[in-house]
Amino acid sequence: MNQPLVRCPWPGVDPLYVAYHDGEWGVPEFDARALYEKLVLDGFQAGLSWITILRKRENFRVAFEGFQPEKIARYGKRERDRLLANEGIVRSPAKIDAAIKGARLWLEIEAKEPGGFTHFIWKHVDGRPQVNHHRTIKSIKPKTAMSEKLAKELKQRGFNFCGPVIVYAFAQAIGMVNDHIVSCHRHAECERIAQSPPSSPRSL
Repeated sequence: MNQPLVRCPWPGVDPLYVAYHDGEWGVPEFDARALYEKLVLDGFQAGLSWITILRKRENFRVAFEGFQPEKIARYGKRERDRLLANEGIVRSPAKIDAAIKGARLWLEIEAKEPGGFTHFIWKHVDGRPQVNHHRTIKSIKPKTAMSEKLAKELKQRGFNFCGPVIVYAFAQAIGMVNDHIVSCHRHAECERIAQSPPSSPRSL
């Protein structure tokens, strides 16, 4: 008889949450556009649960035109009003403004920083995922020195909704850190991926 898979307890039994945990969370992400999307969505999560955002993610992708920073950076009042009227997303004026502002900042970093936005993010772990070995979910801290440093740099650049707790959740999601508990079937798999990632940050 096959033994049931052991996984982190936080997804519960929600099929969408389980699929996210098993297929995305903790997998190293180096694509600059995808990093922008995840940072924006984590910003929208502020004060909410991640499953709330996850259930609306496809609506967000349609509303924000595939999270293409080049398009979003040009948004004006008409696009902002369209987003505020969209019941399929989180209609927070401050968070929508932060997403538009973030797209413009992303373009600046891509154009001026060696290695672009990917390097800007991943340099905080020297371009390699950090593998942690937590035995219980309780031992995982909500923020670390790394997330505090990254959050500070993001804020200095002008990003909003990027405090150290939000940034650490972002880092966990994009695989900068492997915070699957050691008994979870994804811990070893994400560790293997981290040892030979499909791509890597530029100029590291």
